Amino acid sequence: MSAITPSLVKQLRELTGAGMMDCKRALEECGGDLEAATDWLRKKGLAAAAKKAGRVAAEGLIGIRLEGTMGALVEVNSETDFVARNETFQQLVRHIAGLAPGAKGDVEALKKMVVSASGRTVADEISQAIAVIGENLNLRRTAYLEVTRGLVAGYVHNQVAVGLGKLGVLVGLASDAEPAKLAELGKQLAMHIAAANPRAVDVAGLDPALVQRERAIFADQARASGKPESIVEKMVEGRLRKFYEEAVLIEQAFVVDPEKRVKDVVAAAAKAAGAPITVTGFVRMQLGEGIEKESSDLAAEVAKLTRS
Repeated sequence: MSAITPSLVKQLRELTGAGMMDCKRALEECGGDLEAATDWLRKKGLAAAAKKAGRVAAEGLIGIRLEGTMGALVEVNSETDFVARNETFQQLVRHIAGLAPGAKGDVEALKKMVVSASGRTVADEISQAIAVIGENLNLRRTAYLEVTRGLVAGYVHNQVAVGLGKLGVLVGLASDAEPAKLAELGKQLAMHIAAANPRAVDVAGLDPALVQRERAIFADQARASGKPESIVEKMVEGRLRKFYEEAVLIEQAFVVDPEKRVKDVVAAAAKAAGAPITVTGFVRMQLGEGIEKESSDLAAEVAKLTRS
């Protein structure tokens, strides 16, 4: 059994939005297991079902590069948002993003690639930028998407310069339709993915363990209502359908026109283009996902300095 520390209780509260005492009780009931405690709270109706686990806290930029049937994203972190507005840093991210398709999602391979403008590797270019800018910089990750025919489209949200922003999306469209028609649909879908944050393209693409976990939670919630088992199963299936509508791209309500589902928008675009269109995959990269930046209390720091 893990120790029930204040920091663990705080972490569970941030994950679920439940009260501190409820979080403490959940951890005690589940032997300190964070995931089990999250499920316990949800079964008791004390936690939001879709509360995200990751906190966005890092600074820097997301860079994008699109090259017809392929596209790539990079995340380059800095210590402050001020640096993200620095032209030297922006140019660094542009250079890295421009090389990223060749790395095919391998961040270590990308670090070894050579920036033609300077003749230095990406790793050395970052070291040089650190010396110039005076902050620690880091190429954290890269992602790659490719289709054999069709187009990889993209979108950058909170754009600070062309191809640079705080959130980037790639979406793959397999089709023999004209690239211009695919590009229009692709951008709309990428913008939708940025806003709706789906977990998979279709139901088959969901992690089976995730589906099973949701099913178990829904079943416990339904049984708690006192309904007979035959009704419980129907309630579970109904809630699963609702979960799919929230988690699966093609089942989601289209953000541009909520009266339509994404699958209907794709079907209509395919009919207009005169060729089938299939969404093969997507990548959504948000700046600082999963990184928790150390918070500071300015008043406390000043008080500490005055006492020293």
